[in-house]
Amino acid sequence: MLRAVVTRPRRIAGRETAPLGPGCPRASPITVIAMLSICKMLSVARAAVLGASAAAACAMPVAAVAATPAANDGPAYGPRLEGFAYPAPVHEYAFVSQRETLEMAYLDVQPAHPNGRTVVLLHGKNFCAATWEDTIGVLSRAGYRVIAPDQIGFCKSSKPERYQYSFQQLARNTHALLESVGVKSATIIGHSTGGMLAIRYALMYPKATDQLVLVNPIGLEDWKALGVPPLSVDYWYARELKTNADGIRRYEQSTYYAGKWAPSYERWVQMLAGMYRGAGRDAVAWNSALIYDMILTQPVVYELGAIRVPTLLMIGDKDTTAIGKDVAPPDVHAKLGRYPELAKRTQAAIPGAQLVEFPALGHAPQIQDPDAFHKALLDGLEAVHPQ
Repeated sequence: MLRAVVTRPRRIAGRETAPLGPGCPRASPITVIAMLSICKMLSVARAAVLGASAAAACAMPVAAVAATPAANDGPAYGPRLEGFAYPAPVHEYAFVSQRETLEMAYLDVQPAHPNGRTVVLLHGKNFCAATWEDTIGVLSRAGYRVIAPDQIGFCKSSKPERYQYSFQQLARNTHALLESVGVKSATIIGHSTGGMLAIRYALMYPKATDQLVLVNPIGLEDWKALGVPPLSVDYWYARELKTNADGIRRYEQSTYYAGKWAPSYERWVQMLAGMYRGAGRDAVAWNSALIYDMILTQPVVYELGAIRVPTLLMIGDKDTTAIGKDVAPPDVHAKLGRYPELAKRTQAAIPGAQLVEFPALGHAPQIQDPDAFHKALLDGLEAVHPQ
């Protein structure tokens, strides 16, 4: 298990390489020779400190990055991820939005021994409710009711052809879902793009937000203001149509897992790639393009100081995610996605925020080192609402 670094709050008065992530940084392939050298450098003593899981991960990148004709093979899934199994029964919330009848898929996992609290898990851009699988299990065993939706445009939810995507719209959809299942307030946990949504949710519904947890949220800087060029929806769509498993795998290894790889990560590669192999490829790519436009053009960073709920930041410091970074000028590229800096700046901006850093982890700490992540998460939840 890797060690987390906790930073207490100051007192304040009062990514994704194409073709997976259009606009995400392109990671240079890690060569076999380089990775073998790194693994040789992992001494027995260091392996003992980091644990067997870290040593095993170091052994994996060679296989993970090997490009072969079979690298893009795999199952084909439907436009609403038909054929991909979720870790719990999938429910659907039907509602009308923007003159369209839509269905939002979600998981609602009841604990065996309830503690009276509810957690809502908001997934990222290249993630689904299913990718919270380990977190759902941990929270449920700790007594929490867990609700994990697939946002409109993602995974098992509707993919409308014409929808004005905005974070406030997705927040309203989520709030309406929670009302429909009798949840008046909850801890809101958002990862990646889900972190931007969680921030918007907490700003819109502070009385319904018991606590805000941000796991490697994107949007902690305004990419356009810093020099990322304007990008059209047609541009995003053309790039999304090129999505394949090999590109997903390489990008995830570089950004989500800090250069490491484990066989268990492949499931999430196939989850995404399968939708682009299926008959609904165009609808998936088009909705993804609309969503990328939302992410790039609707920053939340300027409103961090207005958050008035207890906030926990959980940051894998090896993350380098920045939308549009790969098409930015070299000088702009170099200064984007610096998560150790962004983490501390964000903690200072959000009144009373607590920061937990994972120095050796990437964009998805909850997947890369679930033991370390979940210990820190449960500790953070307990600190706000002691049992």
